Amino acid sequence: MVNQTYTADVLVVGGGTGGTAAAIQAARRGAKTILVSEFPWLGGMLTSAGVSAPDGNELEAFQTGLWGAFLQELRQRQPGGLDNSWVSFFSYDPRIGAEIFADWVQELPNLHWISGQVPIEVFRQSDLITGVRFADFAVTAKIILDGTELGDLLALAEIPYRWGWELQSEWGELTAPVTFNSLTQKYPVQAPTYVVIMQDFGEGVAPEIPAAPNYNPLQFTGAWDGYGAETFLNYGRLPGGLFMMNWPICGNDYGEGVGRLIESDVSRGEFIQESRWHSQNFAHFIQKQLGRRYGLAEKVFPHTSTAFALHPYYRESRRLVGLTTVREQDILPIARGRVASIFNDAFALQPFGHPTAGVCVPLRGSKLRGASPTGEAIAVGNYANDHHYPGVQFPLQPKSIRWGGRWTGTPFTIPYSCLIPATTDGLLVCEKNISVSHIANGATRLQPVVMGIGQAAGMAAAICVELNCQPRDLPIRTLQTALLEDNRSKALIIPLFNLPPNHSDWRHWQLYYLDNPQAYPVNGDCPCPSGKALIQESNCFTGIFYRLEQQKYRFTVTAPATYQGQSWQLVTLRSHIDEQLRAYPHEQLVTLWGRYNHSGNWLLVEHLNGG
Repeated sequence: MVNQTYTADVLVVGGGTGGTAAAIQAARRGAKTILVSEFPWLGGMLTSAGVSAPDGNELEAFQTGLWGAFLQELRQRQPGGLDNSWVSFFSYDPRIGAEIFADWVQELPNLHWISGQVPIEVFRQSDLITGVRFADFAVTAKIILDGTELGDLLALAEIPYRWGWELQSEWGELTAPVTFNSLTQKYPVQAPTYVVIMQDFGEGVAPEIPAAPNYNPLQFTGAWDGYGAETFLNYGRLPGGLFMMNWPICGNDYGEGVGRLIESDVSRGEFIQESRWHSQNFAHFIQKQLGRRYGLAEKVFPHTSTAFALHPYYRESRRLVGLTTVREQDILPIARGRVASIFNDAFALQPFGHPTAGVCVPLRGSKLRGASPTGEAIAVGNYANDHHYPGVQFPLQPKSIRWGGRWTGTPFTIPYSCLIPATTDGLLVCEKNISVSHIANGATRLQPVVMGIGQAAGMAAAICVELNCQPRDLPIRTLQTALLEDNRSKALIIPLFNLPPNHSDWRHWQLYYLDNPQAYPVNGDCPCPSGKALIQESNCFTGIFYRLEQQKYRFTVTAPATYQGQSWQLVTLRSHIDEQLRAYPHEQLVTLWGRYNHSGNWLLVEHLNGG
C-alpha cells in the first residue's frame, strides 16, 4: 500500500556505480533528484559489491569525469595510498569509497537519497514511463533511470531486453558462437562473484572460518598454481592488511544456475545464498591451506557478516534493446591502429526475434535528434574484453595493446543511443544494462566506463527536464558540450592517449574530433605536447635502465640504499613518460620519480630525468 507519493524531475532507481553517478550528476546540474537504493552503501561494484580494486580507464588521460574525481578523493583519503595490489593501480578500503559517495550526495540539497528499497511496479501511460512504486511509497518523475544491478526496471516495465548470447549470424561478431551449445546453455550470462574480504592477522590467530554447505576442496585445488601464495594474495591486496577475494581461477566466481537471477525473487535469493556459500568455502580453503594467520576481515561491510560484500559482483545484467546496440566490432581496434573507431556505426535496431531476448517489437522513433553519423560518443572505456565462465577458457578477439611498459586495452566510445529504449519514453539506462551484445559486455561492464555512462545519463536526464523533451529528442551536441564543460567533473568523450584533462587544449581537441571524426588518428595521439606537471608524493630513484623488448622495461636500483640491487618493472600511466621510455637508451643510468608497488614489483614512473 502506497503511503506517500514523491515527485521529482529525475528518479534514479538503484545505487550502483552508474546509478550513483547519474543521481549526483543530475542533481549537480540542478534537477530535483531522488535516488532510491537497495543497500545502505552507494557505489555498487566500487563499494557495496566489494570490488575495491577496479579495472579500466587507468591511464592518466582517461581519468576524467566523476571517475577521475573519485580517484582524486581516494588519493586524498586513503592512508598509505592506492598502490597496493597488482590487479589494479587503485586499490582501497571499500568503506572509504562508500564514504566519498555519501559525502557527495549529502552536499546536494536537491538530491534526496532513500535506501533499503527495491522497485515493485513501474507506472506507465502507453509508451511513457511515469513513475515507480516501492514498498510504502511511490515516486513520479519526468525522467526515470534504471540503475539497478540486473536491469529490474526493464522487466517490471516490460521494456524489451536481452538476456543471453547472440549468434555470429546476428551481428557478425567474430567471437560469437555459430550455434547455441552447452556453454551458452550453462552460462547464459557471465558468472557473478560474491566478494569476501580476508585479513592478515599477523602474529595473532584468526578465528576459524567454518565450511558452508556443499564444501568440496577439489573445486579450489590449484587456485594459485603458477602464482604462489603471496602473489595470489597480493592480487587484490587492500590497505590495512586486507585482501579482496575476487579470484577467477578455481576461485569464487559462481555461475551454477545463473539464470535464476531473473526468474523470481525466491530463485534469485537462492542463487545469491549459494554464491555467498561458495565464497565462504573458498575462504575456508585458503585458511586451511595457508594457515590461521588469514581469516575473515572484521567490521568492513555494514551488516552482520562484515567480511562479505552487501551483494554479488554482477558482471552482466538484462541488456536493453536500445536505439543502437554496441557490438564486438565497435570495441576492437581499427586496422593498423590502437583505438576503436569513433564513427557511430553501432548496430541500429531492426525488428527481430531472438530465443533469449525480451519482448519482440517493431522499431519506433529510432531517429536521434542532433546526431550526425559520427557524433554520438558520450563515454569512454578501454578495458580488454574479459569473460568469466568457471572452468571454461573462452577465447575472445584481442583488443589489448602494449603501452607504458605494460598491457592496457584499446579505448572505445559508448554512443548515447544505446542508453535509450527503442520504443519507450521517459526512461534511460545507466548501468551494465545498456544496449550491448553479450560479447561486447565483457568490456563495457567495467566500473570506470559504467561510471561514465551513469554521468552521461544523469546529465542527459537533467537537460531533458530543462528542455522539456524526451531522451530520444535531446540534441546530442548539447549533452556532449555539457559533459565537456561541467564545472565540477568534466568528462572525456573522445579517447586520446596524450591529452590529459588538465591540458589547456583539452576541450579544443575533443570538439575538433567530434566535428572531424575522419581526422581521428589511428594511434590515438593528437598533435599537441602532453602536460608534464609532476604528480605529488613521488620518490626519487637512480639506477640502470634495461629495455627487454619494445614496451617492456626493467630498472635495477642503485639509490637509495634501501632498495639497492633490486630489479623492478617500469610502468607509467602518463603519455609523455611513455614516449621517453620508448626512446631511452638501453643499459643507461637514469634518475626517475615515481611510486613503488610491492605487490606488482613495479615502479609507477611519473617523472623521468628532466622530462
